Amino acid sequence: MLRGRSFVGSGSLFISELSVLFRRRRTWAMLSTISLIPIFLAIAVALSGSALPPGEGPPFLDRVSQNGLFVGFTAMIMAIPLFLPLTVGVVAGDTIAGEASTGTLRYLLIAPVNRAKLLFVKFLGAAAFSIAATFTLMITGIIIGVILFPVGPVTLLSGDVVSIPQALLRIFLVAIYVTISLLGLSAIGLFISTLTVIPVGAMAATVVVSTVSQILGTLPQLESIHPYLLSYYWLGFADLLRNPMDLGSMASNALLQLSYIAIFGSLAYSRFTSKDILS
Repeated sequence: MLRGRSFVGSGSLFISELSVLFRRRRTWAMLSTISLIPIFLAIAVALSGSALPPGEGPPFLDRVSQNGLFVGFTAMIMAIPLFLPLTVGVVAGDTIAGEASTGTLRYLLIAPVNRAKLLFVKFLGAAAFSIAATFTLMITGIIIGVILFPVGPVTLLSGDVVSIPQALLRIFLVAIYVTISLLGLSAIGLFISTLTVIPVGAMAATVVVSTVSQILGTLPQLESIHPYLLSYYWLGFADLLRNPMDLGSMASNALLQLSYIAIFGSLAYSRFTSKDILS
């Protein structure tokens, strides 16, 4: 009976968290900004009136005018280094620090809400935003691609041609892949958010972590630590665009992100459960 009540309580808290998150103008402003990436990309390619030579510009850009389904892939590659981590950093960094800064954190815990449960729900909220962000970008890319360009069977990186339904399945898997890539960053943001009552500071620090990881990943002198960097597999979804489809990179990415979730989730729990809540 107690477990049932705990589950119901967690579900209610999660629904409340989602309600608060997706009622904020800031959330919709960020999702709207993300949706503009594939729109601007598609319009720029359509207005250029000429196809780029293969290899110039972001990957798949030379294929956009030939098949509108590539708009989503190209926009995703453009958004991963900065735009997606930036928005996820804002949401994750605000999880605990935002409640503390507005004075609502203490009342949440008086409710009463178990601190571990609150942390878990806050992480799930950041994960839900990650899903919304990646699928907003990809779905917008598909829609604007269908409107502005011809759509047909997709030529994969391996040279094989797949039907539109098969291509849409791979697009869905790419969105899932990128969502998984952002979960480790969400856990880092959650931990940083427990260290301060200033949300902007937690947001900025989370984005900096993402940026530093990507910079370190470009340095050949640090090649030995590259596989352990948060961003190492972020662009590995190209393996999903080959035939046969290789899920190895997706599994490795999931394992790496789970490691970050375990480490920084534990640090967040240790910090938050021993913290004096004064606001």
